[in-house]
Amino acid sequence: MKKKLIFLLTVCLSALMAMAGCSNESSSEQSGQPNDEKVTLKVWVDPDSGEYYKTVVDNFIKENPDKKYEIEVVESDTGKAQEFVKKDPDAAADVFSMPHDQLGQLVESGTVYKNTKYADEIKKSNIEPAVQAASYKGEVYGYPYGIESLFLYYDKSKLTEEDVKTFEGITKKAKLGLNLSEAGANYTVVPFILANNVKLYGDNGEDANGSTFNTPEGLQAMEWISNLKNNKNVVHVNADSISALESGKINSLIGGPWSYNQLKEILGDNLGVAVYPTADFGNGPVQLKAFLGVKLYSVKATTKYPLEAMKLANYLASNEIQEKTFKEKGYTPSSKEVQENADVKANEQATTVIQMAKPENSVVMPKIPEMVTFWPPADALIIDAYNGKIAKENMKAKLDQLVEDTSGK
Repeated sequence: MKKKLIFLLTVCLSALMAMAGCSNESSSEQSGQPNDEKVTLKVWVDPDSGEYYKTVVDNFIKENPDKKYEIEVVESDTGKAQEFVKKDPDAAADVFSMPHDQLGQLVESGTVYKNTKYADEIKKSNIEPAVQAASYKGEVYGYPYGIESLFLYYDKSKLTEEDVKTFEGITKKAKLGLNLSEAGANYTVVPFILANNVKLYGDNGEDANGSTFNTPEGLQAMEWISNLKNNKNVVHVNADSISALESGKINSLIGGPWSYNQLKEILGDNLGVAVYPTADFGNGPVQLKAFLGVKLYSVKATTKYPLEAMKLANYLASNEIQEKTFKEKGYTPSSKEVQENADVKANEQATTVIQMAKPENSVVMPKIPEMVTFWPPADALIIDAYNGKIAKENMKAKLDQLVEDTSGK
């Protein structure tokens, strides 16, 4: 009888401890205040978008009268979000905009809150590359609301739609501008290498030891890049690319959506946009690729109001707001539903970015923290190869060194 009583007490105690554990786990996601108390949140948004997002936030408050919200909207240098959040988490916004490639650093530092409420909704609503960008090590953290990619601009008086389907077709008839010899060449040129069945940090960009630049395919792509110096119709440009197009120094260039309006003013109806062409590295045509960037909202780990912050982030990334934001700010949506919107389909810039976002045309920018060690040596390698500073017989050793220097070992 005594043993039975002890057993029952043990079971009851275990049950109470389990209930307490569940209570503590759920309490971390409870509102910091009762419903009749004020919920204070801060939101960091992209530069020059503060007034627009104030109206969006006002609508959110009106649509959620069950809580007394006080939400401050602040324009911020969202490209440095991870730096600001990690430096002073207490002063950071509860909800902040950021480029997705910073996500890994924030997760590893414990400064971003996992999307525990809306992950399934994010997966259902957005294109797969955007979901991948919002996730890290199998868990969803971000709330995608836009996509960005470089694409091809060209002068339709010099090149036809058929010409721009291949790199050889472009450079046979006209001049193509590329950054091949200055800082930032890595951003444009590295995806060209990846197009030749080369991996940057593995299949999903999260394997620190998964880069394969030193394979025969990587070597072949690098030799192709070094030979571009001998192509008179491949012209090095960088900050001067738009003026070079205007002057006729080049007739096509690789650029982003941010250049569209300026180039439209220059070329008018002769401005053409297209996905990247194919290129022949030596074994037949392969589709050149670009890096895909995804705009995310995230929630800081130390927010006092995790439920409300997640709800706001999800609202800012919702189909309804993505559609409004496209019309007001021109951000190409990541939402599958909004991409089918008539206004989006009628916009050649947006439709080109959407096409570039397809896996056959782009690579989701890796968000692994090791990326910070990759950019400088990749730049140096590309620039030296283009400028003839690396002998062909030394190229493999240089690629071996790149892989070793930028791995997680």
